[in-house]
Amino acid sequence: MTTAFAPYELGGIHLSNRIVMAPMTRSRAYGPGQTPTELMAAYYAQRASAGLIVTEGTQPSVVGQGYPDTPGIHSAEQIAAWRKVTDAVHGKGGVIFLQLMHTGRVGHPTLMGLTPVGPSPVTAKGQVYTHNGPQDFVTPHELTDTEVAQTIADFATAARNAVAAGFDGVELHGANGYLIHQFLAPNSNRRTDAWGGSPERRIRFAVETAKAVADAIGGDKVGFRISPGNPYNDIDESDRPDVEATYAALVDALAPLGLAYLHQLEAPETRDLVARLRKAWPGTFVLNPFTDTAPTGPDALTLIEDGTADLIAYGALFLANPDLPARLAADGGPLNTPDSTTFFGGDERGYTDYPALA
Repeated sequence: MTTAFAPYELGGIHLSNRIVMAPMTRSRAYGPGQTPTELMAAYYAQRASAGLIVTEGTQPSVVGQGYPDTPGIHSAEQIAAWRKVTDAVHGKGGVIFLQLMHTGRVGHPTLMGLTPVGPSPVTAKGQVYTHNGPQDFVTPHELTDTEVAQTIADFATAARNAVAAGFDGVELHGANGYLIHQFLAPNSNRRTDAWGGSPERRIRFAVETAKAVADAIGGDKVGFRISPGNPYNDIDESDRPDVEATYAALVDALAPLGLAYLHQLEAPETRDLVARLRKAWPGTFVLNPFTDTAPTGPDALTLIEDGTADLIAYGALFLANPDLPARLAADGGPLNTPDSTTFFGGDERGYTDYPALA
């Protein structure tokens, strides 16, 4: 029986175990120009015992920023600052991918001095946190054909920058209601051109972005994250036949690219879709299982043993337990409790001060 603690080969990269640190926004890129800090390097290095670390969402361009103090990967100073993070993780024997996250319509002009962009001029319901407090989402600028092409090129450039910064690969964030997901979902993508309408046209931006990034750095260095049916950030994928058709088409189109992995963030009542996409995907399948309001726990490791997934991603528990694999190997504990009041922004408290096992 395969266990979570067995090594794994990911596109030629050796992973010491099958436990993934999921990407988590922490809003602590306080360096000049949204650059990572020494504290961020310490945070990721503490968690280097993960089989794979996927970093917090990182904007591939200025207009891709949706939250305060999130890091970028579009300037020389950002590349240099990220190198300190990758060196620290590699120095501890870890493997680290950078998540590329363009937030699209999720954001606010006060964060970046620009109007957010999206597939269509459809305002998301809700608010975004800014340094001036919560602000209502604004109507995004609808990307033109030329701007769509430039956005895809920005992703490819950001991927090259990530490799220059020492990352082992990148993950494209196609989930949680951000730009790639906005193109996939019919309520945020109202286009009638080649980028919208049918499932085959709505997946085009995701597929073209994945192709461009794979061409830039090699498909074996590229992961892709999805969250079918996830309503986060005012995404409506409640039409189950459409969701199934859209993601089946997406997986079929991504499969020939030889990507490192497909990473599914499971939404409520979609385990059957997890099984379908897992069966259709020819490579490594990473699952961030749905656990309602509780963090993913030790029981999720059985999903590797029964073949539901190749790798299992942990979020909040990895945030609070820098040595999570060792704790899970010790019969699941003891486990530190995540402090939600320190998730976003702040200093070392709730960030690098969680204790490891003696």
